[in-house]
Amino acid sequence: MANILNIETSTSVCSVALGSDGQIIDHHENYDGQTHATLLSQFIQDALNTVTRKEMKLDAIAISIGPGSYTGLRIGLSQAKGLAFGLGIPLIGINTLQLLTVSAMFREFFDDDVLFVPMIDARRMEVYTAIYNSSLEAKLEPCPMIIDANSFSNYLDKSSLIFMGNGSDKVKNVITHHNAHFIDGIKPVAVDMLALSEKAFRENHFIDVAYSTPLYLKEFQATIPKKKVL
Repeated sequence: MANILNIETSTSVCSVALGSDGQIIDHHENYDGQTHATLLSQFIQDALNTVTRKEMKLDAIAISIGPGSYTGLRIGLSQAKGLAFGLGIPLIGINTLQLLTVSAMFREFFDDDVLFVPMIDARRMEVYTAIYNSSLEAKLEPCPMIIDANSFSNYLDKSSLIFMGNGSDKVKNVITHHNAHFIDGIKPVAVDMLALSEKAFRENHFIDVAYSTPLYLKEFQATIPKKKVL
């Protein structure tokens, strides 16, 4: 049984969740926007108090590593690193796009053959996106993209695509294919990290406490050519 403290700060939501063997033991969330600097430490302390009160032992810290906002990711990862180092336990990195996909899967039932398109808003008509199947296998690796009416057309002609995340809000009126479906209100939160972090723990997929860095949107945009259409 793994006891994992999950921390999510990649967007405007600040959240922490303590998970144990598939169950949420404690969780804290704030949706007011850009509160990470003032609330994250208290959320973490509240979760650690629960660990002490229940006489638990933490096995790992899980942190969302992006893509996402520079400030949120920096604050989240710095605190996660400090905890992992201080407690002498491993650090797990969770991709925000995979997290959005899992959050959508938890929301409702989907056929096995649909594809999921999580989107993080960048700027103008730019998003950071990927395509995953129901097994979280990447059919399109994470990449920046400029959206227009023809984006994803090769996929949409063959499969139903489920779009979610704050980047999908501005895409609704652009991509109008009959196979394009949008789910509103999907945000990356720590309670939805549990399945991913426990899987990573079982498979010993950890990131380096000293040298790991998050995937900032600005840095990614500056170093990788954008894909315009698919």
